[in-house]
Amino acid sequence: MVQWQVAAASSLRLKMALLSLAISLLDHQATRRLGRILGQSLPAGSTVLLEGNLGTGKTTLVQGIGEGLGIREPIVSPTFTLINEYTEGRLPLYHLDLYRLQAEEIESIYPEIYWEGVEVPPGITAIEWAQRLLYKPSNYLDIQLDHAVERGRQANILLVGEGNFDLGILNSEFRIPT
Repeated sequence: MVQWQVAAASSLRLKMALLSLAISLLDHQATRRLGRILGQSLPAGSTVLLEGNLGTGKTTLVQGIGEGLGIREPIVSPTFTLINEYTEGRLPLYHLDLYRLQAEEIESIYPEIYWEGVEVPPGITAIEWAQRLLYKPSNYLDIQLDHAVERGRQANILLVGEGNFDLGILNSEFRIPT
C-alpha cells in the first residue's frame, strides 16, 4: 500500500515543501531496490536521514544507494568506524552511523561537513540513527523504516525543505498512484 501526502507552507522568510509517501517493501531486495533508485536519481548535496529499529534495513538501503551510484566497493555498516566514505561512484557517498554515540560525541564528528559539502566534495550523505542528531540540515529526505505488520518492511519517506529531490521515478518502480 502506498500513500502520498503533499503540503506546502510558506512565510516571508521561509519556504518549505513537504512530500511524504509510504511504500511497502516486501523483502530485502525491495529495500535495496529503493536505495538503488535513490542512488541513481538524487543530486549532489543530498542528505538521507535514516531512522528505524535494529534490523529494519537502514544499512541495506544504503547498500542500494551505493549500487545506484555505481560504487563497487562493499558498503558496510560504519557502526564502529562511525563514518565510511566511498568516492568511486557517480557521486561520493558518505555513510554515517550514530548508533553508538551520545549527543556530545555526535557533535565531535562534525556531520554537517558532509551535508554542507564545504570540506568534502558534495555527494550523498546517508546517516543511520539520524534521530540522534542535535540539528538537521535545512533540506533532507527522512526515511523511517519499520517492520510491516503483515510481512517485510514499511518505508515512510518525508521530503523536508527545498531539496532538489526527484522522487517521481518511484511512481513507476513501486506503482504509486498519482
